Amino acid sequence: MAVSLKANRSLNGPPVSYDAELERVEIELLLEGIFRHYGFDFRSYAYASIRRRLWKRIDAEHLSSVSELQALVLHDTSAMERLLLDLSISVTAMFRDPGFYQVFRSEVIPLLRTYPFIRIWHAGCSTGEEVYSTAIVLEEEGLLDRTRIYATDVNDAVLQQARSGIFPLNRMQEYTENYIKAGGKRSFSEYYTAKYDGALFSPALTRNTVFSQHNLVTDQSFSEFTVIFCRNVLIYFDRNLQNRVHALFYESLVMFGILALGSKESLRFSEYESCYEKLNTREKLYRKVR
Repeated sequence: MAVSLKANRSLNGPPVSYDAELERVEIELLLEGIFRHYGFDFRSYAYASIRRRLWKRIDAEHLSSVSELQALVLHDTSAMERLLLDLSISVTAMFRDPGFYQVFRSEVIPLLRTYPFIRIWHAGCSTGEEVYSTAIVLEEEGLLDRTRIYATDVNDAVLQQARSGIFPLNRMQEYTENYIKAGGKRSFSEYYTAKYDGALFSPALTRNTVFSQHNLVTDQSFSEFTVIFCRNVLIYFDRNLQNRVHALFYESLVMFGILALGSKESLRFSEYESCYEKLNTREKLYRKVR
């Protein structure tokens, strides 16, 4: 049966004859099982995105249905770890969207200088490229020593990579170009050493950084922050979950704190839209004002 199904399938998708209604039931059961057994809640993620990622894992595991994947991950923790990597994957890079970091330097850094101590939360930090980017900006602006950065993600595997500070050497040219466009003030190569077949970034950059597992879907606020970064994460959540996360961010920001969202994200139509002023509309920077 598995052979015939695979023969009539597109890449990362179900068989042509697969019942769409049945598929949705299977996916809902799988996500419910993952939540009950492992505590990871993906039930409110955007359906099209979660469906695509599940079928990617089904292909990789050489399975034929969502139900087969459910049976596997509920009885095999290593399979769950592999699926978690697919479900929480994000596209990231150092100084991604250089214009954002230019504006952060020019419009946010002056505000941060008025604080005796700065707390920054990178929510959904993935493998940490944006955490190191922020640390470099703060270092160059003389603010890193009075800043504590909290870098969190639901996936402990990507957090371990972020802690290591090792990134692919073949991406350093791209990252250098991003850094220059972002208004970097030094030679980017000063921040890393070619080592372990990769680029090892200076541990001094994360001397004030705490890497910790945190689930935006189920966990609560854990401190008050001056700045919260959550860029290109909310696009994978449905409207209800987005509102829940916005409530979490609102509770976690100090008055006049800064919220940084991704280029395709917005506070528009959220329950908290009126609680912020637009600091920079193009780069999706908002300031809490009430």
